[in-house]
Amino acid sequence: MIKGILFDLDGTLLDRDTSLLRFLENQYDRIHAFHKVEKHIFIERFVQLDQKGYVWKDKVYQQLIEEIGIDLSWQELLEDYVESFQNHCIGFSGLFEILDFLKEKNLKLGIISNGYSRFQMNNITGLKIGHYFDEILISETEGLRKPDIRIFKTALDRLRLEPKESIFLGDHPINDVEASNNAGMLGIWKVDDFYGRPSSEHRSIKSLLELKDILVSISNGLI
Repeated sequence: MIKGILFDLDGTLLDRDTSLLRFLENQYDRIHAFHKVEKHIFIERFVQLDQKGYVWKDKVYQQLIEEIGIDLSWQELLEDYVESFQNHCIGFSGLFEILDFLKEKNLKLGIISNGYSRFQMNNITGLKIGHYFDEILISETEGLRKPDIRIFKTALDRLRLEPKESIFLGDHPINDVEASNNAGMLGIWKVDDFYGRPSSEHRSIKSLLELKDILVSISNGLI
């Protein structure tokens, strides 16, 4: 019987790609020094350097400053990113509907996210979803990063769940799906073809609302 569901944040609950584009358009408009290049060039280069969020923005801004040839402080730009990104956060379709549904089912809910605590907590605030979750674990605070199974076990301990009673949903095939499977959970892949498919046995969904079907299948003994 499933008693709890845990989620990755970026690419799973937060539509990071769309949110990033919204932020970058706004930052470009606000900071006139960037106007030495056209907006689409600035955005495309940022996205390339960002590598789906796996390069922290200190490096991205330093490279952009050098390439564009502008007299700006990367520290100030990074601070603007950390504080302003939350104002442009958008969740995937069905986000609030599925969270309301899961809470109505009295399931325990959690988030496990790699990243910097202040930034990720800002984004959870920006999405207006913090109140749904019983536990939120950010790698910087925990001193552990996915795919280390210890961060999954820490979350389960805090939620007082057994691995077999829990689902983990994430978009990264290794950090989310394979790692949570290795921790004894049911790892479900939120499909993102950027990474390729998980190599381990897994279930997959394209929409958050498909979690309802997963739970029905489990209750009927089909999973």
